[in-house]
Amino acid sequence: MKKNLLIATLIGVGLLLWLASGMFSSGPQPTLDTKTAALAEPEQTLPRVRVTQFNAEQRTLTRILRGKTASKRTARVSAETTGRVIARPVERGDHVSEGAVLCELAVNDRQAAVEEATAALSQAEIEYAGALELKDRNLLSKIRIAQVASELEAARAALTRQQLNLERTRIVAPFDGVIEELHMDVGDLASVGAPCATLIDLDPLLISANVSERDINFIKPGSPVTARTSTDEKLLGEVTFVGSLSDATTRTYPVEITVPNADYRLRAGLTTVASVETQTVLAHRISPALFTLNDAGVIGLRAVDRNSRVVFHPVTIVEDAVDGAWVTGLPGVVRLITVGQEFVSAGQLVEALDASVAPATASLL
Repeated sequence: MKKNLLIATLIGVGLLLWLASGMFSSGPQPTLDTKTAALAEPEQTLPRVRVTQFNAEQRTLTRILRGKTASKRTARVSAETTGRVIARPVERGDHVSEGAVLCELAVNDRQAAVEEATAALSQAEIEYAGALELKDRNLLSKIRIAQVASELEAARAALTRQQLNLERTRIVAPFDGVIEELHMDVGDLASVGAPCATLIDLDPLLISANVSERDINFIKPGSPVTARTSTDEKLLGEVTFVGSLSDATTRTYPVEITVPNADYRLRAGLTTVASVETQTVLAHRISPALFTLNDAGVIGLRAVDRNSRVVFHPVTIVEDAVDGAWVTGLPGVVRLITVGQEFVSAGQLVEALDASVAPATASLL
């Protein structure tokens, strides 16, 4: 009986000592909940982005101009004397050379007037020669010599006048061109200033366009031009004139482009779109979807440097094209962020994945 009581007492004392040891421990013991939370906490990782390498290319920049083809010059060829039209050897659309007869007027007495003036000049020359002989022998006064010389000059002027009057019966083309309009016909009575025909010069052909204030400094005389007309004809030429005074209403500047047209195939008045080469630069072709803004509102692109840090590059859009925008301001070779650029900022460390490699099962960000 006493033995059993002793055993029970020893067990009770042991339990008390064990409980007391828990109360004086150095700190709290982890619970089941904290152990579970620790196991569930993920490991800290860098944000992932996809990058693509872009290389700079030589790019010839252009400016697009819209205008119309025009003749280099147009002339209403008119009569310089009076007379009845006796011949008109040209028709509308004819190609004529400089000096070709367009209308011919009746000569009437003009030929006789030329012959009369020629005879008068011959007489005046003889009289002047005789006067010089008399002068050498001191038989003629200086006043008479001057009078004879004056008569000679008057005879020469009269002949020239009559010859011009005869020549003016033939109305001729002042330059090579195309007959656009006819204003006289055989039998018409022409007066001074009456038009015979309208002549247009189509070689070279001009393209007349207007350029905005923003683009005018990029357009230079001599710049190569490729153009296409509304009739789908391709033209090659160069800028030959850039205006210095803007239109008061549209605030645009006139520009002329010269295009060879030796066969007169091209017509004036065609709507034309011209591409003017302005300069050659090193640029990158970028999808507009990659553009972003920094905190200051500057447009640019985010890239990843060799240390896996995000870098923001401000860029300038120098040309918009169907297949993307051409920009300057990037290094020659650059790794641009193509996926995830909106979720990272400049200076941030990232894990860059090549866009050509399939991503892992984990999400990019």
